[in-house]
Amino acid sequence: MVPYLHVGPLTLGTFGILVATGLLVAAFAISKDLRRRALDADPNVIVGCTGIAGLIGSRLYSLFETPSEFFANPWPMLFSRMGFTWTGGVIGGFITLWLLARHYRIPLLRMLDVASPAAAIGYGIGRIGCLISGDGDYGTPTSLPWGMSFPNGIVPTTQRVHPTPIYEFLGAALIFWILWRIGARTMGDAHAIGKVFAIYLLLTGIARFFVEFIRLNPRVLFGLTNAQVVSIVCVLLGAFLMLRVRPSAA
Repeated sequence: MVPYLHVGPLTLGTFGILVATGLLVAAFAISKDLRRRALDADPNVIVGCTGIAGLIGSRLYSLFETPSEFFANPWPMLFSRMGFTWTGGVIGGFITLWLLARHYRIPLLRMLDVASPAAAIGYGIGRIGCLISGDGDYGTPTSLPWGMSFPNGIVPTTQRVHPTPIYEFLGAALIFWILWRIGARTMGDAHAIGKVFAIYLLLTGIARFFVEFIRLNPRVLFGLTNAQVVSIVCVLLGAFLMLRVRPSAA
């Protein structure tokens, strides 16, 4: 694993490099989607604002999961390169997309449809950053032939464990492809606005729910992790939205 790259006097975190790469790919996907939907909005503003808000939300949510530890030693934890949560990123990103939808005068569900494929692929690429840096997002020990160890990672382990970031990347790439195809098929259907976002919630929630069974996150409710609880909420919201956006019989 290579947590950092040293370029002359600069030290660059590989996680940050892959997150930036994910944002660039997401911006490209959004620009293509805006163009095919004939919507007037700046993809760089959407991705830039949503990406920053997602990272801030992800960091803050992680900190307040253990408030006693944070308030006992706030500044080092606040500026640490570790501790980013999927849940906080979703919340921060959603709030920002709502504000951007109002700014560009685009219906919220349409904006969420545009952002969903980009969010899927951007997240997947960011997970490769977790893999390369070895930041502790790996899974439980395994004897499977593709198990990996992270002796030089930020959170090292010499055990062979599930490379869950790879699983999540593959899942995210598949979700992106499905959402992109569905977006193309429903382009001219006014009744299907919000369908891409609904399927994003369903597929992403299901994928994250199952991968958590082999992640090392603590159990918080009925033997489920915090991410699994949020995943269930995402699936329920996605199912509810699917019922609301089904094309009418007419």
